[in-house]
Amino acid sequence: MSLETYNQKRDFKQTPEPKTNGKPTKGTLRFVVQRHDASSLHYDFRLEMEGVLKSWAVPKGPSMNPADKRLAVEVEDHPYSYRTFEGDIPAGNYGAGHVDIWDEGTYHHTENMDESEGEKTLLAELEKGRIHFVLEGRKLQGAFTLMKMKGRGENNWLLLKKDDEYAVHESYDAEEHLGKTVAKSKKKSPAQSRKSS
Repeated sequence: MSLETYNQKRDFKQTPEPKTNGKPTKGTLRFVVQRHDASSLHYDFRLEMEGVLKSWAVPKGPSMNPADKRLAVEVEDHPYSYRTFEGDIPAGNYGAGHVDIWDEGTYHHTENMDESEGEKTLLAELEKGRIHFVLEGRKLQGAFTLMKMKGRGENNWLLLKKDDEYAVHESYDAEEHLGKTVAKSKKKSPAQSRKSS
C-alpha cells in the first residue's frame, strides 16, 4: 500500500518519525497502540496489513468493556517501522507531541484460519467496513470488532470489545492502565472449572 499521504504530512528533517517502511515479520501479524499526547490526547490503534500499519485515532483509548463503543477515526497508513516508535514529535510538525507505546502484540482473524488466508479475509472485511479479530497483547486480549459508522463521515469507525472470557464489565479507562503489566487471562483454571461444575 502507498505511504504517500504519510510522507507528505511530515518533514523528516525535523521529525524523528520513521520514513522507511521496515520489514514485516513473516507469518504472525502485529498490532500496536500508541498513546499520543498531541494537541488533544488520543490513542493510535494500528493493525499490520499488507506490510503497512492500518491506523485509527481513538480519542478515549481502547476498552476491555463490551458496553463501550469507542470512536476510532481512520487515518493514513503508517510504515511498519512505526510499530516501535516512541518519542517526541517537535512543535510545528504534524502530530506534535509525545508518543509512547501503550500496548503491542500479535493478532489474527477471529476464525483462527491459516495466517495468509486470515490476512486476506481481514483485508476483505476492511473493504466492507467491518473487521473481526483477536488481540494477544499485554493489556488488550480477546476478540474485537472495528465497524464503520454509516452516515457519520467516511473515516469514522467504532472499536468494540466482544463479550468473551477476557472482557471486563466495570469502568475501563485506558489512562488507568499506563503501566506495562501483562494482562491477566479471565479463563478459569482446571481447578476452578471443577469447583464450578
